[in-house]
Amino acid sequence: MQKNDPDIISRSGLHWHPYLEIYVKGEKQVIPPNIGIGGEYTSHPMGMAPIHTHDDANQGIIHMEFESIVRKEDTKLSKFFDSWNKDINSFGSNVSMIVNGEPNAQLGDYEMKDGAKIELRYE
Repeated sequence: MQKNDPDIISRSGLHWHPYLEIYVKGEKQVIPPNIGIGGEYTSHPMGMAPIHTHDDANQGIIHMEFESIVRKEDTKLSKFFDSWNKDINSFGSNVSMIVNGEPNAQLGDYEMKDGAKIELRYE
């Protein structure tokens, strides 16, 4: 691996909080607490997936907590859905996404950032 690998975001972990809101036919969906915590993740070093929710999930807060090397691939929105054991199309296939007020067509490939406000709308 190269020292200046452009796919590496951090070599010493990160702790970010993007925000996610999901709407199905205009109705806001509740994102459950403790997605990616316990269960199949008890064998992970922290007992949780690196991307998970806590009790503040009803506010749309996603916790991204990595302890070591973080690659762009690790921060993709699809990784949150993986932790949730859902596909991004679980709510419907006609979906649009807005990130920080701007349309974004990346969907699951979107690389989440700290403080990003992500809105998924399913029609």
